[in-house]
Amino acid sequence: MTPASFEPALDYVVTKIPRFAFEKFPGAVPRLSTKMHSVGEVMAIGRTFTESLSKAMASLEVESGDISSVLDEPNPYRIFAVFDALRAGMGIPEIVARTQIDPFFVASIARIVAAEGATSRP
Repeated sequence: MTPASFEPALDYVVTKIPRFAFEKFPGAVPRLSTKMHSVGEVMAIGRTFTESLSKAMASLEVESGDISSVLDEPNPYRIFAVFDALRAGMGIPEIVARTQIDPFFVASIARIVAAEGATSRP
């Protein structure tokens, strides 16, 4: 019999985020709909959703100059707009109302933004 100490941790979260490159689809409008234009995906594992999301976002390797997004329209970079809105002080309820993203996910992003602020203070 294998002792429990050899078993992997069973309490982890896996986050997968599609990778979009609309420049590879001439004439395609960078608006997300029922047609997927994904060219791949990133996957990250963490003990919490917040940790897993942070790792996945870092793995996207998107340059900040490539991000031109607004909250109101579904597009590949909308998650970055949520981060920016939280950094600018917009509240979770307003973001939820504008995006229709579940409050759990917006609150998770808010925790990441709060952690960024905590690490940047002297």
